Amino acid sequence: MTPLNIGFVGLRWGGHVAETLLSGPLRDLCTVTAVCDTDTSLATDFSRRHGLPRYGSIDELLADPAIDAVGLFTSPVGRAELLHRIIRAGKDVMTTKPFELDPIAARNVLEEAQRLGRTIQLNSPTPLWGADLRQIQQWRAEFDLGRPISCRGEMLASYREQADGRWLDDPSLCPVAPVFRIGIYAINDLTRLFGPVSHVQALDSRIFTGRPTADNGQLSLVFANGALGSVHASFCVENGQHYANSAILNFERGTIWRNVFPVGFDTAAATSRLLLATTRGREVVTRELELPEEAGAYQWAAFYDAVTGRGIVNARIDEIVHGVEILAAMARAAKSGKTEPVVHISGG
Repeated sequence: MTPLNIGFVGLRWGGHVAETLLSGPLRDLCTVTAVCDTDTSLATDFSRRHGLPRYGSIDELLADPAIDAVGLFTSPVGRAELLHRIIRAGKDVMTTKPFELDPIAARNVLEEAQRLGRTIQLNSPTPLWGADLRQIQQWRAEFDLGRPISCRGEMLASYREQADGRWLDDPSLCPVAPVFRIGIYAINDLTRLFGPVSHVQALDSRIFTGRPTADNGQLSLVFANGALGSVHASFCVENGQHYANSAILNFERGTIWRNVFPVGFDTAAATSRLLLATTRGREVVTRELELPEEAGAYQWAAFYDAVTGRGIVNARIDEIVHGVEILAAMARAAKSGKTEPVVHISGG
């Protein structure tokens, strides 16, 4: 198979992703061939270390006919406009969460990509469901767990950040910062499992951070089907479960726990642990499984298949946009202090 030549734009986080691809088993499918960053020292250092050409601007990179696709790892601020430029240049795109904060801009660029036959893929929501979500759906059907009742998602990390003048310091660009930055994984997973969200309420606080934005946040969710949920994301907790994407899912006839570790569990293992408790008559039934950890993964093989027409499709536009709609409602709720509706942006 002929590998895709990928130019990386944005190296602060994108450099880590590019290095993983350069050294990983998928490098024969997706090859990093050029880099670009507005921070010229960052781009120069990366290009020297890996022997890659460095472009001075995204326009120069897009003008290279040898580049098949772009890894776009700039901030979400104005990302849709960059995506328009990339797909109009005939390139496909792998990008990252959070996708955007403007749901109209998000839908417009995704629909244009669809019209142009271009692929835009990101790491949340992924085009293919992870093994853990598939197993949860299997248990729901196998054990007839019934209607969703409530859920809680949690993402934890330990940062002590300082203000640096970037978008991360601006509450209007980075609302309820921990939820916006890492809690989006839980939001997208919970909506896949529980359905669309109708209303949200937001809380946040600053504990250790030197940024003007929060480092401790929580988003309450009211699902359209009546279920209730919450997402807690924090940069204040160090407990050995860095970025553990944990969740508790309550249904009318059972509960599923994901990555809610008992004392003594080996948290270093790259696995996702699922526990189920339900009943059959008076008997309590439990199940336990460990699956490969896939949360937040960039599905490069699926990207290759989509770009080369091998049959893998992108995550549905409505799924991606609904996550952005929830974030936009969260931003309004953070400003108003009230419960805010999630405004659905219909397709055109």
